[in-house]
Amino acid sequence: MQSPMQEKAEKQIPSSDENIDLGDILADFRGGEINEFAVIIEGEEKTTWFVWILVACASISGLLFGYDTGVISGALVTIGEDLTHGKELTDGQKEFITSATTLGALLGGLVAGVISDWSGRKLVLAIADIIFIAGAIVQSVCHDVWTMIGGRFLIGVGVGLASCIAPLYIQELSPTRLRGRLVVLNVVMITLGQVIAYGIDAGFANVNGGWRWMVGLSCIPAGIQFILLYFLPESPRILLRRGNIDSVRRIMSRIYAAATPRELEMKVKVLEAAVQQSIEISNTTTFLQRVKLLLSKGVNRRALIIGCGMQAFQQLCGFNTLMYYSATLFQEIGFNQPTAVSLIVSGTNFIFTLVALKWIDQIGRRKIMLWSAPGMIFGLTLASIAFHYMTTKTGGYLVENTVYPASWADIVLLSMIIFVASYATGIGNVPWQQGEFFSLEVRGLGTSISTAMNWAANLLINSTYLSLMAKITPAGAFGFYAGLCLLGWVFVIFCYPETAGLSLEEVMMIFRSGFGIQESRRLRAEKQQIKARAKGMGDIEQREKKEPI
Repeated sequence: MQSPMQEKAEKQIPSSDENIDLGDILADFRGGEINEFAVIIEGEEKTTWFVWILVACASISGLLFGYDTGVISGALVTIGEDLTHGKELTDGQKEFITSATTLGALLGGLVAGVISDWSGRKLVLAIADIIFIAGAIVQSVCHDVWTMIGGRFLIGVGVGLASCIAPLYIQELSPTRLRGRLVVLNVVMITLGQVIAYGIDAGFANVNGGWRWMVGLSCIPAGIQFILLYFLPESPRILLRRGNIDSVRRIMSRIYAAATPRELEMKVKVLEAAVQQSIEISNTTTFLQRVKLLLSKGVNRRALIIGCGMQAFQQLCGFNTLMYYSATLFQEIGFNQPTAVSLIVSGTNFIFTLVALKWIDQIGRRKIMLWSAPGMIFGLTLASIAFHYMTTKTGGYLVENTVYPASWADIVLLSMIIFVASYATGIGNVPWQQGEFFSLEVRGLGTSISTAMNWAANLLINSTYLSLMAKITPAGAFGFYAGLCLLGWVFVIFCYPETAGLSLEEVMMIFRSGFGIQESRRLRAEKQQIKARAKGMGDIEQREKKEPI
């Protein structure tokens, strides 16, 4: 008795003169099986300069995301009395300023995907750029706390739009075998933006009113991307929903420049078959009905649980407290150049995101998460221990103008480096692969809700960080974050499936029963067998051509 996988692998590989039947392709997708046409075209994929340039332009959104969330750390240290007319910023005012960005991002992320399903991905990115520019100008010219909060809120809306749509846009224009890596490139740009932000913070730290330059310079990359968007194509899946098949063929020919005309036609047909069902649903349902479809249909609901769960894990681990408050924290424990020390942390984030860029498609999303999460737990636990012994003479709390042992301060820095390195390798990247899990008819909605979960958790953590440090001590706060990381690791073990090597349309099949951990293994193995068989037949054909008649 043959297994379904073996039977599938032994089917005749489509020949060059075989007709491409849209119904057969659609039947395979609905039946939870890998389609041979989709596999064969992937064997011809070559990443072109067009793809790399397209992703680089789209990833400017990531740069803006990283810069605008990271720059506030140094700005809070140097604002001094500029906004309060003779008084230092209070902890409450600092929390308001940082939380305004997160609140704006929560609202922007919540509507981004839904708007992009109607308007297209490009327009939403352009709107985000306009908002980035407006927010940068408001911040740089403000003279009171509430205007600063308003500017940070505007920046947050732009960050929310960009953080949701940029990865989604990249995914929908990427070859399958490099989809994870190209999305991580956007995260690399986020971390690079944070490094640049800390570098500019350090450069303007001793300049009178230098914080205005820090927050205002973000309008430059936003303006550059706004111009470049005019030359970028729309997502092929959005174009198919609009019935613009000719534009889809032109874009596909540039993405798969090494493919033959027939192979390109196969790719378009596979995509058209997968999109057809989504078009039918979109054309026959209202927005509220699609919300109900997302929540009530098991396949969509499980995808949403994973998308929201991973985004919550990314923020509840406490990482962004370092991005917002690292300079303040290092200043309190005795470092003379806190902004420069923060640059070490953000540099670690950038370097280890490059590690994920290299390995995320080869090792896989699930394995990277299983290996990196324990490092986060260890780093936060070590920080908790260091803070406990550092503050024994001050009752467990950080007291201003107190000299703490340099050895324990160094261990805090080491623990932060371990934590950030582990974060950047895994959870800093993997949740932004969220668009993989949703079928096209609910992809915008699903990614919007997942992104909103990210910023809701971010808002919760950042608006309570200083209060938490004051209530349960720094040791207690970092121990609490370590416990949340442990819960996140357990969630990954039991709920997060592997998606590397599967196309966006194939990923939809893994949640047909449960969270798809075993199903994803089956489909990936089946796909490898079909690829191996196709390669073997191709080698035979090549040998037969070379043999004399």
